[in-house]
Amino acid sequence: MVGVGVARRAVDAGLDVVLGNSRGPGTLTDLVAELGGRARAATPAEVARAADLVVAAVPLAAHERLPRAELAGKTVIDPMNYAPKPDWSVPELDRDELTSSELVQRHLDGAPVVKALHCIGPKQLLNLFRPAGAPDRTALPLSGDDLAAKDEVAELLDVLGFDAVDLGTLAESWRSEPNTPLYAIPYVGQPPAGLTGPDFVAWIQNAPGTPLSAARVKDLAAAAVRGPAGFRL
Repeated sequence: MVGVGVARRAVDAGLDVVLGNSRGPGTLTDLVAELGGRARAATPAEVARAADLVVAAVPLAAHERLPRAELAGKTVIDPMNYAPKPDWSVPELDRDELTSSELVQRHLDGAPVVKALHCIGPKQLLNLFRPAGAPDRTALPLSGDDLAAKDEVAELLDVLGFDAVDLGTLAESWRSEPNTPLYAIPYVGQPPAGLTGPDFVAWIQNAPGTPLSAARVKDLAAAAVRGPAGFRL
């Protein structure tokens, strides 16, 4: 999951991280040991209280479990993508009446939500970071309604080794979601012909990554045409 990739990259960049999941801190013992002294585990509510900036790396279907009260006033990065299933879907998203990040923002009404870190995988996150000013530095899109929160997330991306491209409000975040030119593929390169379904996903997850400039991110976002929402195999 991208959350683990972000944690690894953050620790490598000199940041302290607090990890949490729905199964409890005890299930994160091995990961915390691997990450070293800058990492610790806690409950989701404790993570929300402790963090300056929260990466809500959970399935979108579980977004209502995020601790609303504890996250109030915190900037929340939303890396979730909509993936409807036979037993779960959101009609408002299917009808393109709102974006998945607007759905998350509706739940977290006391916390500014910024869509980011959703169209790059953990392996690419760990391979593509570069120092500021590097000619092959990769850029990542972000979207949000709160300017200060977007600045905060852009600063984090810079620390992690990436440039940020502001695509506008949460209502515009669809421009970098699944089924758009900016989602995933530009960060991994062209997949081998004939890959479908799980094999296609596995190839993307294991590809080392391809640098993507800020100018190219802007071009791909501008070329996006809104279609059916959600990632479907």
